[in-house]
Amino acid sequence: MIFKLSIALYFATTMFLFSQTEERTAHTLAECIDLAIKNNLDLKTTRLSKETQDVNFKQSKNALLPNINGSYNLGVSSGRSIDPFTNGIINQELTFSNAGLALDAIVFNGFRLINSWKQAKLNLESAEMEVEAAKQALILNVTLTYLQVLNAQDLVKLAESRLKTTQGQLDRLKSLYEEETGNPAEYRDLQGQLAMDAANIAVNKNTLENELINLNTLVNTNKAITVAPLNVQLDFEGYNHKAQEVYEKALQVFPTVKASGLSLEAAEKGVAVARSQYIPEISFFANLNTNYSSAARLFNEMGTSIVETGEFVTINNQDYSIFTEEINFTSGKIPYRDQFDNNLNSSIGVAVSVPIFNGFRAKNNVALEKIKKEEAQTAFELTKQNLKQSINQSYSAMQTAFQRYKLLQDQVKAYQESFRINEIGFNNGVSNSVEYIISKNNLDNAETNLANVKYEYALRVKVLEYYQGNI
Repeated sequence: MIFKLSIALYFATTMFLFSQTEERTAHTLAECIDLAIKNNLDLKTTRLSKETQDVNFKQSKNALLPNINGSYNLGVSSGRSIDPFTNGIINQELTFSNAGLALDAIVFNGFRLINSWKQAKLNLESAEMEVEAAKQALILNVTLTYLQVLNAQDLVKLAESRLKTTQGQLDRLKSLYEEETGNPAEYRDLQGQLAMDAANIAVNKNTLENELINLNTLVNTNKAITVAPLNVQLDFEGYNHKAQEVYEKALQVFPTVKASGLSLEAAEKGVAVARSQYIPEISFFANLNTNYSSAARLFNEMGTSIVETGEFVTINNQDYSIFTEEINFTSGKIPYRDQFDNNLNSSIGVAVSVPIFNGFRAKNNVALEKIKKEEAQTAFELTKQNLKQSINQSYSAMQTAFQRYKLLQDQVKAYQESFRINEIGFNNGVSNSVEYIISKNNLDNAETNLANVKYEYALRVKVLEYYQGNI
């Protein structure tokens, strides 16, 4: 029953995995890397952060330019108000309008704007390095996942080869078992071994499927992909660089180190920006304004007339009224454009703002920026420390994989010879099924370990090359 269930599990898993992968298209490693750089969501997020820093840099650069602002308004008021033309109090509906143009240019403020611009530039360069670091990390992840898919494929092929070998032996014993001339225990042993081999195929195919899912997640395309055959050429003569050499090269080229160093420089500029709050600010200003009022009137001379003044003179006890000549005027509205032309006024000057006391805000801001600088310094040192630790660990793992590969090669050769001898003996009835299965499992495990360590060594070498900027 266990045998039948295992075989059923094998075929069910095979059909399921086939249905999952039959629509996948094969891609080379270079094609997978190109697609990942184009579509990976984590890399897109890092690029958006860089674009934000780009905008901040442009904004800080433009802050060096003077501010020029214009204003215009048009409105209607009713009731008691002040005539903007005469400044007299009126009680009527009034249409008013104002226009102005103002210029404000900072001449000196302790180099705050310049240092802010330099800080933003360093932050932008740091963001660019972070994009490059994310890109290289993505290339490494795609490469490692690609190799892991190849490793999983090799393990599936090995497992299928073992199943085929066991099936051949089982077929040979089946006829003896049915003729009741062979040892039934050996037939049952081989049935159990066949079930184990089938289960191993199911496990290895599931591992392969998981690695393909990981690869497709990194590449992030609408169509599922698989890997194209790749002949992995490995130099098993030993790695040519020491761990210290790799670390020293990484300090020069590794984007994460560069990004951390630029962030430290930006934090130093932040301290300079905060200190500028202690220094007086000198600025230049200029203004141009005009206005309009519907209450404004233009009076035009329309001749003269003789009118009584209400006063009189007495001559010989006779009163005579006094008349005077009075100029007559007619009023008219002053056109909108004429008022704007006639009411123009301007101002120009220099302003000085001297910080005397601001609740210790400047002092506290400087203290905060110094803390940020210390944090950036610590982060920079921590980046270098983690880098050195990772390189040393990868180098040690690479050396161990190299040594294991050499040893496992000898082990595979030994178990191959042992299996060959036991298989001949088993086929000729000299040895039993237990000895045959033990010998077979020893060889299977040795070949699996050799395949794993081969790719493990390749992965560790790729990681060391990644730290040196050779990905």
